[in-house]
Amino acid sequence: MQRKVALEKTRIIGIMAHIDAGKTTTTERILYYSGRVHRMGEVDEGTATMDWMEQEQERGITITSAATTCFCKDIQINIIDTPGHVDFTIEVERSLRVLDGAVVIFCAVGGVEPQSETVWRQADRYNIPRIAFINKMDRMGCDFCGTIKQMREKLHAPAYAIELPLGAEDSFQGIINLLNMKARVYEDELGLKYVETDIPADLLDEAQLHREELIEKLSEFDDALMEKFLDHKEITVEELNKVIRKATISNKMVPVLCGSSLKNKGVQFLMDAICNYLPSPSDVPPVEGINPKSQEVEKRLAKDDEKFCALAFKIMTDPYVGKLTFFRVYSGSLTSGESVYNANKGNRERIGKLLQMHANKQEIRKTVFAGDIVAAVGLRRTETGDTVCDEKNPIVLENIEFPEPVLAMAIEPATKADEDKLYQGLAKLEEEDPSFKVGYNKDTNQTVICGMGELHLEILVDRLLREFKVQAKVGKPQVAYKETIEETITATGKFIQQAGGRGQYGHVVLKLEPGDQNSGVIFENKLKGTLIPKDFISAIESGAKSAAQSGVLSGYPVTDIKISLVGGSAHEVDSTEIAFDSAATRALLDGLRNAKGVILEPIMKVEIIAPDEYLGDVVGDLNSRRAQIESIEHKKNVRIIKASVPLAAMFGYATDIRSLTSGRATYTMEPHHYQKVPKNIQDKLLQN
Repeated sequence: MQRKVALEKTRIIGIMAHIDAGKTTTTERILYYSGRVHRMGEVDEGTATMDWMEQEQERGITITSAATTCFCKDIQINIIDTPGHVDFTIEVERSLRVLDGAVVIFCAVGGVEPQSETVWRQADRYNIPRIAFINKMDRMGCDFCGTIKQMREKLHAPAYAIELPLGAEDSFQGIINLLNMKARVYEDELGLKYVETDIPADLLDEAQLHREELIEKLSEFDDALMEKFLDHKEITVEELNKVIRKATISNKMVPVLCGSSLKNKGVQFLMDAICNYLPSPSDVPPVEGINPKSQEVEKRLAKDDEKFCALAFKIMTDPYVGKLTFFRVYSGSLTSGESVYNANKGNRERIGKLLQMHANKQEIRKTVFAGDIVAAVGLRRTETGDTVCDEKNPIVLENIEFPEPVLAMAIEPATKADEDKLYQGLAKLEEEDPSFKVGYNKDTNQTVICGMGELHLEILVDRLLREFKVQAKVGKPQVAYKETIEETITATGKFIQQAGGRGQYGHVVLKLEPGDQNSGVIFENKLKGTLIPKDFISAIESGAKSAAQSGVLSGYPVTDIKISLVGGSAHEVDSTEIAFDSAATRALLDGLRNAKGVILEPIMKVEIIAPDEYLGDVVGDLNSRRAQIESIEHKKNVRIIKASVPLAAMFGYATDIRSLTSGRATYTMEPHHYQKVPKNIQDKLLQN
């Protein structure tokens, strides 16, 4: 079976932004203008196509990333609409891992907001080419040039306008195209009727200034363009488009567009920019991975006749077909009914159905090709981040990094009848969301769920009730503390049993050292010689890391520690993996008891926007919460306060900040790092 659309005419993009910047509204317009939907849904009315979950429709926010496909002219655009709330940043992270390009949307009033910075850094990490769309040009206080300035200063982005707004706020009527130097004036509410006219005389000088700045920048990437620019020769739109595409794909430039998605202005130009400037799968470097057999780096070209290779980036539970595994096909093709090899798990699985997703709607696909984003039914053991590939040519692609949960709460079934359903539901939610963890507290005999924030846990508990029909009782949110050590210590662990017949013998010596911040638990084998056979090293690592999941101070997980295997011995008959696992567990726990242990707490990065007159009250309140004030900026008649604050001091802050500022301040908060708690607070925690 042949593919319907050439690879060069395929775009795989994500729509990203700070919460409430207009991602889903913009996606809705793209689907409408491309003919994918015949009526534009609205986020505020709960009718947006991509916000299909009940929780999204009720709250007017995007919670889970949703995939769809549409066509603009002869270009196929595979879109992933991502959440903007920091509690769901995992959805952005795993989407970026499989994207070739991105549209980052900025609010013309808010400019570069905190989550804008977060998603920009995530895109930087994956080297994703981007175009920017400055939305809400119809809103009071909008500032197009000011937002570009913020992009350059805060994000260090090479942002250059390729169009200007025609008017602003109430008088916003269209777009000035800097490439053909024409103005587009919209004449109807749907944005379908417009006229192209000359640029108004009062805006011509500004437009020419921006066009010269753009061409001067583009001249750095093309000698022929530079020659024409210096000789004042006419430069065609086709020539400009060619160089903008080259500069965008190489991440040397971010083209900036503008409009108002809600008022249906400027989105068609954005669709043209997606087609013209963002890369196809054949424009980006071939994906690299490790051959699990040879341990050598291998590449896979984005071609249909290449060996099959895909990355699973999302798991979803469908009420009708069960587990759906979303994956991006990097190379080769796959037909439903075939088997694939999970290179991470080392097992084969058979594909039941292949589905093209349109939010929560499904279209059956017989065959999928390089560049497709699809969902599969039948992959029971495949998890987020696993590589599925051709068994004869295995490859493991780079995995996806997941943030550590910072908030925990106890949960228990309301009745005995709910018990099994609760644990089944929690297992499915944990499989879907790698930033959600389920554990058990031995001291209190409680099941504990951990997530990225209060909203994250609230949504998951709500899903338990609605999707899995589970009645559950939940405790108050608790801070997810961790433990570490401040001094180096050596500890010995032995596990020796002899009760007739073959015994058990394991003996290890571990060196425990403080690790770098956010380094987690690192294990290193420093043994020389053959004191312990290599076959048992993995069991020692497993035992040590397993023991580190519950520390000795208050049972919190241990982090930022380096564990080195420096000694030990084995018995030629009695040594087993179980014995060495147990010996390593004993050594680690003994070392933690004798080392100088401390408790770490999550520190949040907080940004507050408050009117000038409330600055003193807001800062005073932050100081009472053990905050470190990092900066206070002045913008028009508001102050932007950036601070680092312990999560433990921020419970109920939404209510407090509203009370302090008569409801006129807003704030955002995201996890940043862990640091040592003050001694008086550690003493209180140890007493509880």
